Amino acid sequence: MTSSADPISTVSQRLESFAAERRAEAADLGAEAVDFVDRAFAAVAGGKRLRARFLTAGHAVAGVSSDDADIAGVAASLEIFHAAALVHDDLVDNSDTRRGRPAAHRALEEAHRRSGWLGDADAFGRAAAILLGDLLIAWSDDLLEEAVDGHRFASDVRRQYATMRRDVTVGQYLDVAEEAAWATAPDHEHAARALRVASYKSARYSVQQPLLIGAALGGATAAQREALAEFGHSVGLAFQLRDDVLGVFGDPAVTGKPSGDDLREGKRTVLIAYAREAMDADGRADLDAALGDRALDEATIGRLQRVIEESGAVQRLEQEIAQLAAAADAALDDAPIGGAEIATLREIGQAAIQRTA
Repeated sequence: MTSSADPISTVSQRLESFAAERRAEAADLGAEAVDFVDRAFAAVAGGKRLRARFLTAGHAVAGVSSDDADIAGVAASLEIFHAAALVHDDLVDNSDTRRGRPAAHRALEEAHRRSGWLGDADAFGRAAAILLGDLLIAWSDDLLEEAVDGHRFASDVRRQYATMRRDVTVGQYLDVAEEAAWATAPDHEHAARALRVASYKSARYSVQQPLLIGAALGGATAAQREALAEFGHSVGLAFQLRDDVLGVFGDPAVTGKPSGDDLREGKRTVLIAYAREAMDADGRADLDAALGDRALDEATIGRLQRVIEESGAVQRLEQEIAQLAAAADAALDDAPIGGAEIATLREIGQAAIQRTA
C-alpha cells in the first residue's frame, strides 16, 4: 500500500521517478527532445499538490486498512494533468508568469531567441506550448494506466478521471467564451454565468473529482461518495471565489502573478459581476472599458481595485465563501465517514478556502 501520510512527498517521489524514465526515453532523440521533456516537468514542479491531497483524503474515506492501490501514482497523474491545464490556460490568457516564473510559452519563446533559431520566437513559443500541454496530458494518461493496471476498481477510477477531464475542458471553454459573450447577456445573469464557469473550470476539477477519484480507488460506498460530492463542490466553489479575490487583490510576492492580473486578462468573474450590479451605468461602462486592457498600469489597477472594493463586491463575495464553507461542513455532519477522515477533510477544505496564493 502507498503511504498517504505525506501526499506531497510520496507524489513528488513518484513524479521524479516517472520523469527519469521519460528523460531516458528522450535521450536518443537529441538535445531538443531532452530539453522539451525537461520543460514539461518544469511545469509540474511546485504548487500546493491540492488535488493529490483531496484524492488521498477521498481514498481514506473508504476505510480500507489493507489495499494494493497505487495512490501516489494516481495522484501524480492528476498533478501532471493539472500542469497541462495550466500550460494551456496561460497560453489562452496570454499570461506572462506562473508561480513566479515565466509561463511555459514565454520560456519556450525565450529559448528560441537565445538559441538563435530562425522564425518568429513568439509563434514558436505558442506552438511549442500547445504541444507541451498535449505531452503532459498523454503522460497523465500513461501514469494513470500504470497506477491502476490490474486494480479491482480500475474501470471506476477511469470513469471518474474521464469525467474530470471533460468537465474542466468545457469549463475552460466557458471561461474563454464568457470574456466575449458577457455583453449579450442581461446584467442580472452575469453572476450566475460566472458561477457556472467556476463550477466546471474549478470546483469539480480542483476538489470534487479528485475526492471522487480517490473514493473510487478505495471502493467507497454510494453514500460516502454522495457526501464527498456535496462537500467537494462547496469547497471547490469557495476555492474559486477565493481565487477571484486573489486575481484582483493578491500579493504578487505570494501568488506569483502580477497584482490585478484578472483585470488585465478581462476575467468575467463572480467578483466582477457583483461589482457591476452595485454600480450605476457610468461605473459599469468605466469598468467594462478597462477590463481586458493588457496595458493597464499600476495606478489604474489601484483605482479599479478601490472601485471594486467600494462597491461592496468583496464583502459580498466573502459572505458567500463563508456560506459555502458552512455548507461543506454540513455535508459531512451525518455522513457515513470516520471521525478522523472527516477531520482531515475539514482541515484541507479550510486550507483551500482560506489560502493566500
